[in-house]
Amino acid sequence: MAADDLSAPDPADAADLAAGRLRLDKWLWYARFLKTRSLAAKLAASGSIRCAGQPITKAHHKVKPGDVLTFPLGPHIRVIKVLALASRRGPAPEARALYEDLAPPTPETRLPRE
Repeated sequence: MAADDLSAPDPADAADLAAGRLRLDKWLWYARFLKTRSLAAKLAASGSIRCAGQPITKAHHKVKPGDVLTFPLGPHIRVIKVLALASRRGPAPEARALYEDLAPPTPETRLPRE
């Protein structure tokens, strides 16, 4: 079975969802911020994501509705409020329902080029 196989839900996911939490890397992937879960895990492990102002260094950090995530994505800093959890990576409209963008990217908020 492939790591991203959607046909067989992970029993740990069901337990976490029942408890109202989900792994950070899975949530980022389900919300379509990154193309693959491994890229989401690398971003989480890099220490550049903050949850409620605290740096996160583990992909298995649990997020819950109400958490505010701050992270670099492309040339922008994203500030996202987690609204809901998902049990799968669905289509884009379904993914947009998982979060509220508190600081939508604008040309003025681009990170400076090095």
